Amino acid sequence: MVRLNKLTDYAVVILAEMAQAGGVTTASALAARTGIPGPTVAKLLKILAQRGLTLALRGRAGGYGLSRAPTAINVAEIIEAIEGPVAVAACVEGALENCEFEPVCAMNGHWNRVNEVIRRALTGVTLADMVDAETPAFGFPRPPAKGRERGLGETPAI
Repeated sequence: MVRLNKLTDYAVVILAEMAQAGGVTTASALAARTGIPGPTVAKLLKILAQRGLTLALRGRAGGYGLSRAPTAINVAEIIEAIEGPVAVAACVEGALENCEFEPVCAMNGHWNRVNEVIRRALTGVTLADMVDAETPAFGFPRPPAKGRERGLGETPAI
């Protein structure tokens, strides 16, 4: 099973909340609205700002805002900001880890094709798609909205 870590899930929730609210907001306000602990929100906002997904504004009216429109931020960028390159196996091009069987493995290099398909799919879903209940992802109808619950990670029933 390919699974995102909890910090990546939280980053998507935070960015989605920022997209819905618009404008500039503080880490403490985001923590209150999302239920994610304040220190975790602050840590993620710092990472997201370093990766160019959010802007940090100093001063009395400061806080954090999206660096681009929600339609211009894709899910692959968010995942890569927190976890690094999308990879389903350690033996892909550019991987920092090497498998001990890599020199003799029949799959060596073949996982790159799978990774590229997954990355392309993730690039095709924007932050706006994640918060817009009217826009179907990949042609599947979205499940009914659940108020302000965290239902962002739900997979549509097929």
